[in-house]
Amino acid sequence: MLKHAGLNRLCTLQGLQRTTAQSDSSFLFVFHPEGNECINANARFCGECIQAGANCGWCKDPDFLKQGETVSTRCDELPSLIKRGCQEAMIENPRGQQRVLKNKPVTNRKKGAEELRPEDITQIQPQKLSLTLRSGEPQSFKLKFKRAEDYPIDLYYLMDLSYSMKDDLENVKNLGTSLMLEMSKITSDFRIGFGSFVEKTVMPYISTTPAKLLNPCTGDQNCTSPFSYKNVLKLTNDGKKFNTLVGQQHISGNLDSPEGGFDAIMQVAVCGDQIGWRNVTRLLVFSTDAGFHFAGDGKLGGIVLPNDGKCHLENNVYTMSHYYDYPSIAHLVQKLSDNNIQTIFAVTEEFQPVYQELKNLIPKSAVGTLSANSSNVINLIIDAYNSLSSEVILENSKLPEGVTIAYTSRCKNGVISEGENGRKCSNISIGDEVYFTISVTSKGCPKPNKPETIKIKPLGFTEEVEITLHFICECECHKEGVQNSQLCHYGNGTYECGACKCNEGRVGRQCECSSNDVATEDMDRTCRKDNGTDICSNNGDCVCGTCECKKRDNPEERYSGKYCECDNFNCDRSGNKLCGGHGRCECRVCICDPNWTGSACDCSLDNSMCMASNKQICNGRGICECGTCKCTDPKFQGPTCETCPTCPGVCTEHKECVQCRAFDTGEMKEKCEQQCGYFKMIKVKDRDKLPQPNDASYPVVHCKGRDANDCWFYYTYAVNNDTEKVVHVVDMLDCPAGPDIIPIVAGVVAGIVLIGLALLLIWKLLMIIHDRREFAKFEKEKMNAKWDTGENPIYKSAVTTVVNPKYEEK
Repeated sequence: MLKHAGLNRLCTLQGLQRTTAQSDSSFLFVFHPEGNECINANARFCGECIQAGANCGWCKDPDFLKQGETVSTRCDELPSLIKRGCQEAMIENPRGQQRVLKNKPVTNRKKGAEELRPEDITQIQPQKLSLTLRSGEPQSFKLKFKRAEDYPIDLYYLMDLSYSMKDDLENVKNLGTSLMLEMSKITSDFRIGFGSFVEKTVMPYISTTPAKLLNPCTGDQNCTSPFSYKNVLKLTNDGKKFNTLVGQQHISGNLDSPEGGFDAIMQVAVCGDQIGWRNVTRLLVFSTDAGFHFAGDGKLGGIVLPNDGKCHLENNVYTMSHYYDYPSIAHLVQKLSDNNIQTIFAVTEEFQPVYQELKNLIPKSAVGTLSANSSNVINLIIDAYNSLSSEVILENSKLPEGVTIAYTSRCKNGVISEGENGRKCSNISIGDEVYFTISVTSKGCPKPNKPETIKIKPLGFTEEVEITLHFICECECHKEGVQNSQLCHYGNGTYECGACKCNEGRVGRQCECSSNDVATEDMDRTCRKDNGTDICSNNGDCVCGTCECKKRDNPEERYSGKYCECDNFNCDRSGNKLCGGHGRCECRVCICDPNWTGSACDCSLDNSMCMASNKQICNGRGICECGTCKCTDPKFQGPTCETCPTCPGVCTEHKECVQCRAFDTGEMKEKCEQQCGYFKMIKVKDRDKLPQPNDASYPVVHCKGRDANDCWFYYTYAVNNDTEKVVHVVDMLDCPAGPDIIPIVAGVVAGIVLIGLALLLIWKLLMIIHDRREFAKFEKEKMNAKWDTGENPIYKSAVTTVVNPKYEEK
């Protein structure tokens, strides 16, 4: 039964965790800027403009607007306003700022040093700031946290006294002095308290007699009657008193597995005076071997009022358990955080999964496995405290509408994190310093416009940073505004920042019209050019008898003119640039910069690019048009008409450089790299591959040269249409044989032939002599040979004689 209850609680917690994550996502504010946010804001006055974005400025020059332009075109990005002719001194562009109001250094305290009050110990710096926020402009500051040594600790032990915890109570009775001894190794200022809980006593499923309620245990067990929560011992530094009072406690009982621990946690969190919490490290140890009831379970006992999150202790007993439902998990998280309480769940192994899920929902909490009889509770508390105190997590109070905050942490060993991880640092030892960069950004202005205060603090610590937020919602020139100014059509508006801010019901640039009369036929007539049919040339709206030109998606493009007939984007282009990039477009006509002319400002009046090396314009053989030479002599080409590929002497001019680059020979060999890199060289296999004059759209000159070895090389020289000098050269030298060398070669060949014939005859003669000598030797040996006439010992006759034994020669 207990296992099923635990699993049910686990599933419920997982569902709550998913629900919480889903609900959190609904608070995400995603802003997708499109185009120029200043133009898109369509600001009617300076205050609206500066709220549109951090890059927006307002031109307060009264003469800034051109005919047809609306008041909102005063609002634009600063470079655009300056480009359009607004002096920088006439641009309203207020910036945010920050001031540190309290900056007490963090405490450098050693254990055993002079005793300090808890409120005199500082672990976070600075403590108080003032930020002035301009919409869209973040204000960033650095926050330092240093974990102080010998920092005071308050620990409240909250124990489940249901019957199943009977053996645990025996071990806890001596917890006070033992825990005081262990904690003295961490801090010299430690206090401990004790409370107990069981369950609400009005649940209908506890159907029992009054006698049973007085002693809910079976047999001869002496149990106290059920109760919701008791504050047994206020926080004290007397460990013996803790042992005495806990030793007087008796167990109780109830019939269902989940206990009413959440009621007890809520009262411990909110009843600060009765518990005795100080502004120091606050630890709550929650010890149980069962699950828990939470919001909604009270309906089983007819309790429907939600928990009010207030203290209801009378004589140290929770008196409203029959009146208010159990608190929800989210409610507990809020109260524990508000009161800087870090929770340690000391639970048996069976309920570890349930409380691990609960831990994930409660920041700065830990879970430890309690042995069956709580004998390991001291080690559990020490380990959990070390784990909690080694991590710092920043949280902020509720932010005003439109305000966002971002964290970047710089932890030990230079580890930098951003986003949600930028809120925390882990593995912090005593004396370590970590830093956070905190950026606060506002979008727009809150209503009403008044200072707001937010607080940032490390979870589980009482110290905090208080930040006062001021918002820039109006321009400085707003203070100089003249209400009911005569400049605004006889007092129909306030003249401020170079423009009229019309009173209610008035429209027009000078508030000259009533909003009820802006669409009459008579007014429309004055918005038609040359009595045509198009109102404002179809590029604007007729407002109060005056054309107000439409805005383009591209903020750089604008309509203007009395009838919106002009624009600054329909002029001629050159090189895909409006007015060639050398002028500006006004009313569809390019106004060229100095030294430029033409319909697209693409013709330069500067003749310096046409000056030849002889200081003549285009070498005296052309005319300079738009900064470019047009050669009038067909033989000459190039940017200054100085190149003549077909003129005599061109081959001689380039011969030495071609020879040194192609064959690494010639007089220019040593200076080739320095003086012969002015042309592009292409090697070909033979003379047929050289370009021909009729094959190219530019003149090609065929040349040949001879080197010191009387070898010829062939090449072409040309200047192509890109004025690049190009040389094609045959990569093999042509070295024909000379007439004086032929007889020599013939004589050598004839001599070689004669020597060969002589050697052949000598060899033949020697072979005849050798053969004759060998034959004579053979004849002589044959005559001197003596042959043996005896019978061959291995010879056998073919005749066999057989004697008849009976014959006897008769």
